[in-house]
Amino acid sequence: MVRTASTMLPLGTLAPDFRLPDCDGHIVSLSDFSDAKALLVVFMCNHCPYVKHVAEQLKTLSDQYISKGVEVVGISSNDAENYPDDSPAAMQQEKLLRGYAFPYLVDADQSVAIAYHAACTPDFFVFDSDRKLAYRGQLDGSRPGNDSPVTGSDLRAALDAVLAGQTPSAEQIPSIGCNIKWKVGNEPSYFNPQGMA
Repeated sequence: MVRTASTMLPLGTLAPDFRLPDCDGHIVSLSDFSDAKALLVVFMCNHCPYVKHVAEQLKTLSDQYISKGVEVVGISSNDAENYPDDSPAAMQQEKLLRGYAFPYLVDADQSVAIAYHAACTPDFFVFDSDRKLAYRGQLDGSRPGNDSPVTGSDLRAALDAVLAGQTPSAEQIPSIGCNIKWKVGNEPSYFNPQGMA
């Protein structure tokens, strides 16, 4: 496991387009969310201990904010051939087990992760109604083993600001998690195989 931080894509970046199958086989596109007040894109996977650590809060938070007009989409970009726990069939089981109400997409060629400069799982991106990046960073300060409660406070504050038509604080702390499991030869220029110092 390589401990990796978000790349912190520049705020104001337009949401890169995507058109991906979900784990149930339906095609989902960025344009499907055009009417949403905000869009939360989460790069995640099944097996990562950092994702498992926040999964219950992710379920709670996503349900609450979907009811407020936020669209949520999860994307797994991991190399499923070398990490079969992250295969589409396993993703389907995980979605059912967790009760996620949002689509869980398969980025098999990893092009969407690269377009978003996603680096870790989980990696959170909040886009406003114009699909400009308003927040990228941590769910909250909790990490596996640090005994800090998982509240979703940072992400909640950002979503609340966007829903209120305000700009989230520019003081944003990178998310930390396992590195995305890149296919050999697919590693983006920002990938640091040594992880965090």
